[in-house]
Amino acid sequence: MLLHIVPLFLQTNFKLQPMTYEELVRNHSGEMIEKLVTDVVSKDKVEVRFDFADNDNWAVITMHIYEEDKEISLRLHANDIYNLYFGYYDDEDEFHEIIQPLTTEEKNIIPKGLQKIMKKVLADEQGMRLPGNFLSK
Repeated sequence: MLLHIVPLFLQTNFKLQPMTYEELVRNHSGEMIEKLVTDVVSKDKVEVRFDFADNDNWAVITMHIYEEDKEISLRLHANDIYNLYFGYYDDEDEFHEIIQPLTTEEKNIIPKGLQKIMKKVLADEQGMRLPGNFLSK
């Protein structure tokens, strides 16, 4: 699994170099989205939450990798803006967040059923719990 290879490596000029989490999110966001969606739709029950901060609201699905202290989320904001969110703790136990806007191609990875539910959660400002297989349609 892509996210369990720490440190991650990039091959440049036939040498392997450590890949930062920023590079992981920037260069492999499509793979991360696929992993997140696969994890979410394979669960018996999935929670699509509503969250907010200041003047920003979003619908969100999240996957936690507890043994590595990492979190991957997909957020839908107003105006059909999707972000990939990656949170992690560094060696000093400080929490860091990386937020990457999704391209049109990356949005197309998200099943239409999940997109529809996330839009409803955002519009209603209320989370939902559903069977995971419902979201894969």
